[in-house]
Amino acid sequence: MPLVEPGDDLAHLIGARLRDSHIGLQDGDIVVLAQKIVSKAEGRYIDLNDVRPSQQAMELAAKTGKDPRHVEVVLSQADEIVKTGPQVIVVAHRLGFVMANAGVDESNIDHAGSARVLLLPNSPDDAAAQLKLRFDAMFGISCGVIINDSFGRPWRNGVVGVALGAAGVPSLIDRVGAADLFGRSLKVTEIAAADELASAASLLMGQADEGRPVIVVRNYKSTAPSKPAAALLRSREKDMFR
Repeated sequence: MPLVEPGDDLAHLIGARLRDSHIGLQDGDIVVLAQKIVSKAEGRYIDLNDVRPSQQAMELAAKTGKDPRHVEVVLSQADEIVKTGPQVIVVAHRLGFVMANAGVDESNIDHAGSARVLLLPNSPDDAAAQLKLRFDAMFGISCGVIINDSFGRPWRNGVVGVALGAAGVPSLIDRVGAADLFGRSLKVTEIAAADELASAASLLMGQADEGRPVIVVRNYKSTAPSKPAAALLRSREKDMFR
């Protein structure tokens, strides 16, 4: 994949690389894309030199050790501050995700001689749906699309891939009422299938200079109905930790 620039036609770029690599797309394939290339194509850059930190941003910067300008951008994307720590501000993003630093990131982007950060896509589920339509038309198939990002988790070290956006994928599979090995009915089990697929793809994508922002998942089978990634978001009323 070439480096993605604002305004690039992601579906065209990816489709061309899939053909050139003789991978193509088959019916039922799932294309997992790194969030960054979606954000780059959407031009979701902010130049920190243009940011004027508020008093709240400066206070949080002093508390966390972060750049006050970066903190101001985080605040602009957040509905609620959940927790703070060294170099970390956990927020409820305006898109519904509870995440570190509102997904505002400086890694794996061209800073263009400045100090730039990259925001999340405007609407990950909508972006995934549009890409699915394009891939389906290009290859004459019906595929799934997942937009993947790396999240930390409470109680666990390290990051894992999760689905920010999805289309044509059973993001959340309800197994309530299904029988276990001993015939006992499951009472609360739901499978975050899109997150598990995103996490598996993340192992191949890598986190540093691997340069593999697109992974094709082939032969995953499920009869569960497709749902957008928004189905994975837990409402605040059911969140026991906020």
